Amino acid sequence: MEQTGKFDFKEIQGREERLAPGHRMCAGCGGTIAVRNVLKALHPGDKAVVGNATGCLEVSSFMYPYTSYEDSYIHNAFENAGATLSGVETAYKALKKKGKIKEEYKFITFGGDGGTYDIGLQSLSGAMERGHDMVYVCYDNGAYMNTGVQRSSATPMYADTTTTPSGKVSAGKPQARKDLAAIIAAHNIPYVAQTTFIGNLKDLYVKSEKAIYTPGAAFLNILAPCPRGWKYDAPDIIEICRLAVETCYWPLFEIIDGKWLLNYEPKNKLPVEDFLKKQGRFKHLFKPGNEYLIEAFQAEVDKRWEALLFRCGK
Repeated sequence: MEQTGKFDFKEIQGREERLAPGHRMCAGCGGTIAVRNVLKALHPGDKAVVGNATGCLEVSSFMYPYTSYEDSYIHNAFENAGATLSGVETAYKALKKKGKIKEEYKFITFGGDGGTYDIGLQSLSGAMERGHDMVYVCYDNGAYMNTGVQRSSATPMYADTTTTPSGKVSAGKPQARKDLAAIIAAHNIPYVAQTTFIGNLKDLYVKSEKAIYTPGAAFLNILAPCPRGWKYDAPDIIEICRLAVETCYWPLFEIIDGKWLLNYEPKNKLPVEDFLKKQGRFKHLFKPGNEYLIEAFQAEVDKRWEALLFRCGK
């Protein structure tokens, strides 16, 4: 089936839950919001094989022999989600060609930023370069949350983590985060998109449907806040995502067959401190004398925003 391009919030949210309740993810976790809504982009009746790299999502939604997934599910190691699903997709094609499988399946795998930006990057790159008909979804919570909030290459600059603690001699992580969407776009795959939870989740749903029903390899990067690592009140998750977009820390864009498209441009771009001050991991930035750190953070956001506008022909 092709993507419909339509968005009926009630109809979509009324679809069957492919991630069952009863998992052990934290209240206010962005990972489960990402998974539930990506899977709701599957058209009713369509089947899927879901992969899952080791991480918060896996350990909290799967305990052998029980799983929260209603579709076929594979837990693989931290580093090989891309290889696992590309192998399953290849086997499916071979069996279908021999007439041993008649049903249509979609292939979707999930990984956190630790298993995507870092440990699983080689596996992901190989799957994308080979062009397997699959979707890789990164739920980006900006650190290794499952093992104690250690920094990853997705962690933003100056964030306080257990391996980049803020204090008298450190202002948190000194490096800016890796631009993974641009790296995957360089693989010349049909579809890449960046999204998060804003408004009625239309942006997330539309991009998920495009990714699933675009033939070939597709990649979704979803900002998925973590209340434990980011240190925010659980009900604030949607507001934090909104501020990430309105400050241009996390722009909404997609890359279709190599063409960069900006999906949203704020009418009044907010200062990045509006996004930072809602999170305890950045509280040290607001101490007297640390104003230069916020200025440096703003400069990094502005630089990336201008580069994105250029790519999108703005």
